[in-house]
Amino acid sequence: MATSSTQTSTASSMPLVMRIIGFCALAHLINDLIQSVLPAIYPMLKANYDLSFTQIGLITMTFQVTASLLQPWVGLYTDRRPNPNLLPMGTLCTLVGIVMLAFVGSFPMILLASALVGIGSSTFHPETSRIARLASGGRFGLAQSSFQVGGNAGSALGPLLAAAIIIPFGQTHVAWFGLAALFFFGVTLILRSWYSQHLNQFKARKAVQAGHGISRGRVIAALVILGLLVFSKYFYMASFTSYFTFYLIEKFGVSVASSQLHLFLFLGAVAAGTFFGGPIGDRIGRKAVIWFSILGVAPFTLVLPYADLFWTTVLSVIIGFILASAFSAIVVYAQELVPNSVGMIAGIFFGLMFGFGGIGAALLGYVADLRGIEYVYGLCSFLPLFGLLTVLLPSTSKR
Repeated sequence: MATSSTQTSTASSMPLVMRIIGFCALAHLINDLIQSVLPAIYPMLKANYDLSFTQIGLITMTFQVTASLLQPWVGLYTDRRPNPNLLPMGTLCTLVGIVMLAFVGSFPMILLASALVGIGSSTFHPETSRIARLASGGRFGLAQSSFQVGGNAGSALGPLLAAAIIIPFGQTHVAWFGLAALFFFGVTLILRSWYSQHLNQFKARKAVQAGHGISRGRVIAALVILGLLVFSKYFYMASFTSYFTFYLIEKFGVSVASSQLHLFLFLGAVAAGTFFGGPIGDRIGRKAVIWFSILGVAPFTLVLPYADLFWTTVLSVIIGFILASAFSAIVVYAQELVPNSVGMIAGIFFGLMFGFGGIGAALLGYVADLRGIEYVYGLCSFLPLFGLLTVLLPSTSKR
């Protein structure tokens, strides 16, 4: 989207710092790699503790809802009182949670460990998204997608590492991921140092944000529509991240290791789609990317429940690539609508991402217990049709 001359001049006075954006992406990779360990070991936890699909969904909901409820408040607080120390402090919660997960012996303790990892996420996402934006030099889509693709790459690597380290040797080997959490803490200390040195620039940028001429009512309506689009995207994504392995095992009889490989292919496609979505949005506009990503994936999701194993693999990769391109565009578009609250907006939309994903995982797990896992994919195939709501979004270009 086009921006005003005021915003452009401010951005140009703050050059692109790819080193910091790279550290943001690296931190996001480690953060989401650690988080993806949890769904990757669901089959093991289900067998070890005799869990139902509903309980599996509750584990996901505990982690994701914990993160979603806190993130907007963290973003709102740091919009008003920036605090570089929050980022490494949240990382310590992630470290404690992942180490706990290696040694817990009951379902309630699994929920507690999941909640601690969620608390770590609640501070990480809005703060690191803000740092990436500050280092963007005005190329907000590039910065947001680079940050986001780090997380998606971590989510894709997590199941592979879990299959290699945890599944063959047992739950206690989750503790090895504590080493990744320590490295994660070191990276966030680097980001904290840079952010502390550039707080004055952040305050100067905030003071001269451009107006877009859109009324408050239309801004609120647009944010609601964006929220509905995030709902459709992440309810559908929850069917893959939490249940795709079970779907493949039940429908096609593949092994657990093979199902993890298919999940890796899907998540790898998600990472690739995320990377291209932001820079394309910088060039052609966020709204066009949102159109393509949400509604454009519908033909493939509608066909997926009727495909054989080969075409299920192909379609899952296509779906992951197209669907993932939307999130960076949605976040930057929302930040253009409310330019003085970039942390709160990042917190809200990352929170919605986790919240809808968690609630979706729990509800879809309940539906799977009642009707079967294959029914879930037939039901979810219609969710991308929510993309039709994109027609109601206003343009943020300043005439």
